[in-house]
Amino acid sequence: MAEVKTNILKIRGDNAILMLKSDAGKFTFSEGTEPNAWLSKHENEEITLSDIRGGVEPWLTSLFQSEHLSLLTGTGLSNAIQFLATKTGNNAMTMPSPKTKYADKISAATCEIAKKNSRGDANIEDYIRVINELLRGLEILGYNSTGEGHKDDKEDYDQLDNLLKTTIKNYADSISEIEYSIATSTDEQREEAFATLVNFLMSFASRIGTRERLNIFTTNYDRLIEAGAELAGLHLLDRFIGTLAPIFRSSRLDVDMHYNPPGIRGEPRYLEGVARFTKLHGSLDWINTGDDIRRIGLPFGSKDIESFLKAPGLQQADVRKLMIYPNSAKDRETAEYPYVELFRDFASALCRPNSTLVTYGYGFGDDHINRIIRDMLTIPSTHLVAISYNDAGGRITKKVKEFGHPTQISLIIGEGLADIKILVDYFLPKPSIDRASIRMSELLKQRYSAPKSNAAGDFASLEGGEI
Repeated sequence: MAEVKTNILKIRGDNAILMLKSDAGKFTFSEGTEPNAWLSKHENEEITLSDIRGGVEPWLTSLFQSEHLSLLTGTGLSNAIQFLATKTGNNAMTMPSPKTKYADKISAATCEIAKKNSRGDANIEDYIRVINELLRGLEILGYNSTGEGHKDDKEDYDQLDNLLKTTIKNYADSISEIEYSIATSTDEQREEAFATLVNFLMSFASRIGTRERLNIFTTNYDRLIEAGAELAGLHLLDRFIGTLAPIFRSSRLDVDMHYNPPGIRGEPRYLEGVARFTKLHGSLDWINTGDDIRRIGLPFGSKDIESFLKAPGLQQADVRKLMIYPNSAKDRETAEYPYVELFRDFASALCRPNSTLVTYGYGFGDDHINRIIRDMLTIPSTHLVAISYNDAGGRITKKVKEFGHPTQISLIIGEGLADIKILVDYFLPKPSIDRASIRMSELLKQRYSAPKSNAAGDFASLEGGEI
């Protein structure tokens, strides 16, 4: 018998969270859960995915055509695609065991950071952050010098510095291993994984021409979104300019892609298949080269990162120069760049009227991100849709409760609802804007009073107005 799982659902005008038990694709209300209006007829019978789709899919279709739409993905997306391709998972965020005289203090500091962010166990990002701060403190004390009285201190500093280098290298290798496992999986499984990823991305990117571009944000360091966008023909606009080794630019020009329709001059229109893309915590292929941040030509799934750091112009870079948040910087100014620019983009995209943010696989464990989401919800016309395979130890529901504004928050949590295959097949809007279907639905309604289909009706009602 399949294991019974608990799922969390809250959409539209639901006043309370629905707790649903799932078993082999069938759902029942958990004890103590009161059915809402759109599922009330199923109070004493099993609920199917199709029943839930009748409420969820039209709601998401409507939200996806908000004036401003943003997608934030976390490690859950990478885990989902890797599992589809390999049938196994690989967690690159495990905590290493430091072998240094500062080990106890490092462990205590990382645990304090994790506790502050309600994440339970500390992860390797906390570990790298603490070592960076400790190294900076030792530099201020002069422990990195070879002056009189600093011989032993210099050895401690060098040991810690080498530990950081090894940690970042191992972490980068583990991220690369995720890409490699997907790239070398069987053809059938790899094709299924990437087809699902393409449909997932295009469900968000397919927006009518009167709406602003989709903004994609991710906390991941791998290049799965880039690979999926390439397969989908989705052009990603980011801050990097150039071809061979693009350079990160601070100037945020409103660059976009347009086309002139045949026979029409002076009225350029948005080119379809374009989205804005921001990697909030950096990337496996970003490198600090002196005054510039460059994106190197690292093939998807490459297991030999260091050989790509030896190219001319990278100024003897090593893995400590990889822009993995927080990067191993020599001073605070470098540590804040380029991340301060990326988070400025995140805040400006979210905190404006008629904006919708959809999170997938993000566990709400980053305080700096949560703060911006909280501020976004102070604007009455904004909406948050949190989709996750699990509740991350209850952190998601706890965090959204702290945010307040329950009418502006939708939740789709649990493997019975938020598994990426189920999500793509049942709940996300179809990844295209079929205007022929829209017109057909309107004609049928006028002639025969036929009901609109979910997606077509929602799109038709949006063509001349806003959410």
